[in-house]
Amino acid sequence: MHVILFGTDLEQAYDKIIKFYSLRFQIEFNFRDAKQYWGLEDFMNVKETAVTNAANLSLFMVNFSYALLQPFRERNPDYSLLDLKSHYRGYRYASETIKMLPQKPDAILLADIFQQIAHLGAIHPIFQPSASP
Repeated sequence: MHVILFGTDLEQAYDKIIKFYSLRFQIEFNFRDAKQYWGLEDFMNVKETAVTNAANLSLFMVNFSYALLQPFRERNPDYSLLDLKSHYRGYRYASETIKMLPQKPDAILLADIFQQIAHLGAIHPIFQPSASP
């Protein structure tokens, strides 16, 4: 089997060209995730610095979210970015709701509340909520 790869840098070694081509799809997936989940497609900036900041923030969030996904995927390999966003959104809602209570529940109950609320919108939940009475 023969593969022909093209490049504009005539001094580039063939093994580096092969490596760059092999990274192409990972780069495309990162841009897709930046557009789909982290607002790369939606920002309305026209100045160079603002565009650079928005693009860098979106791509940073892709990398950061993949780092956050690792512990969840150890327990459920199908856990997705949507599940991760749902988890942290639910955690925030639970946190804000608990702040409004006149007295905080005990630690065990509090942990259970956070787990259940954090996974309400998950597509691939890790924590299985107990059956309602």
